Order: sequence, then structure tokens, then C-alpha cells
Amino acid sequence: MKFGQVSNPKDIDFTLPPTAPDTLSLLKEQQHKDNFAAYVGCAKWNKSDLKGFYPKGTKDELPYYSKQFNSIELNATFYNTPSKSQVETWKEKTTPDFKFCPKIPQSISHYSRLLNTDEKVKEFTDSIALFEEKLGMTFLQMHDNYKPKDIERLREFLIKFPKGIPLAVEVRNEEWFSNPATATSYYKLLEEFDMTNVLVDTAGRRDLLHMRLTTTSAFIRYVGANDPSDYPRLAEWVTVIKQWREAGLQNLYFFIHQNIEVESPLLAAYFIQKLNKELNLNLHIPTTNN
Repeated sequence: MKFGQVSNPKDIDFTLPPTAPDTLSLLKEQQHKDNFAAYVGCAKWNKSDLKGFYPKGTKDELPYYSKQFNSIELNATFYNTPSKSQVETWKEKTTPDFKFCPKIPQSISHYSRLLNTDEKVKEFTDSIALFEEKLGMTFLQMHDNYKPKDIERLREFLIKFPKGIPLAVEVRNEEWFSNPATATSYYKLLEEFDMTNVLVDTAGRRDLLHMRLTTTSAFIRYVGANDPSDYPRLAEWVTVIKQWREAGLQNLYFFIHQNIEVESPLLAAYFIQKLNKELNLNLHIPTTNN
């Protein structure tokens, strides 16, 4: 993942910003604060990217991956809408508690830029609906050059998006967050439609760490820098997530990327160990062969 990559991560202040007050207000309104589920995974299961993670002789990576992690940020769907048979195959290969978080295809987000996409959205959602109980949070990632001037286009898209499919939204253009009034309009739009706001922790774009949740689910895309700083960064996230859970967070989706993906399972194992200890969870800790 090259977005937000910097040449020298040691020049970056990776300290997490304070949680937005509106986030805490939203979480504290929850009535069932004891309900909490955490899903942690990588962005892909490809053997070539996660070299050293799979035991020698592993021919089908997905079944093994699903025994090590309980979720996947399914970036494969960004390139093409999967067939219904492909979704059913993926579902059958995974453990009972596994969750898929499919990314909306670029034909909708990048090429069509949300215009005239009804049929494409229907094709996509009809397919991923076959994940059934294994469907986690679907997410929409807009192109870097998609700006707030088109917020009404986003509104129309959210109005039409199927209500039974959870959706998280990631906007990347700096104009969404450089003006507080613009950012507030965006957050309120997501709240209006009960859509989750994606947080991105990457070196070169600290403005995407707005720490503003719009639902009781946190969808966090963490991008390591292949640097020793990756570990204390993850430890700080555990502290924040613990605070959010105590305030009323219901679901955590946390996906670990790296500019060089080979280290992602190592970081994930470290993060899960910390999360289990601090939040009294019992998530499986991935076996790493490195």
C-alpha cells in the first residue's frame, strides 16, 4: 500500500490525536455496552505477498488464513465484482466465525465516481450478500481527487445503498478535513445514514486520523512503515480502543497493511496479543513462521 508512504518515517510524529468529543458522545449513548466484537486481519491472503507466513506446501491459502485471523479486508473485490459462485467458494473455505469486509469495486468509486452506478451496485451487493453471516463491513474508498464539492453525489449514493449491508466510507482528498465546517458536514452525513467513518493511520496523511466515529463501529486501516515505530504505534491504538470500548464501542474492524506486506502478520500477532490482554479478549494469535 503506497498511499501515505514517506521516505523517512523517523521524521513523522505518529502520536494519535485526542479522540473527538463527538465520538465519545455518540458512544456513550449506547445502551448495550457489554456487547463487543473485534475483527483483526490483513488486506489480502496471497502467498506471494505474505511470504513466510504460510507453512511450506500450502496450496490453498484462504483456509489456513481463516484459521489464523478472524477477518480479511477484501481488496480483491476492488478490481472486479466477484461472481456469486466465487463468494460461495470463499465462504465455504473459511471458519464459522470469519468475516469478509469487501471493498466496493473501482468501477463504482473511481471510474464512475458514484454516478449512474445503480446496476453496478446491485450486481456487487447481490454477490456479497451470499457471504451471509460472514459478511462484515463493506467499505467504499473514494479516489484522492474526489472533493467535498461532490458531497451531494455521495449523499445520493448513500440514500440508494442497500440498507441491510453495513457500509464504511473513506474519503481521502485533503479538502474534506482542512476546513472544520466541511468535515462536520461529512461526519453528519454519515451519521444520518448510519454509515461508518473509516480512519486511516498512515505516515504521510495524518489528517486522516480525525478520530471521529459516526457509528458504534470503528473501521481502522493501519499502514505500517516497515520501521521499529510500528510496534509502539499499535500499542497506542490498543490504549485508545480500550477507552472507546469502555465508552460504548460495539465493533472493531482493524486491518493491518505494510508498504512491504511480508511483515503484516508479525504486526498483527503483536497487536492481537496486546488487545487480548488489555481488553480481556480471546482472539486467536496468528502463528508466524518468520
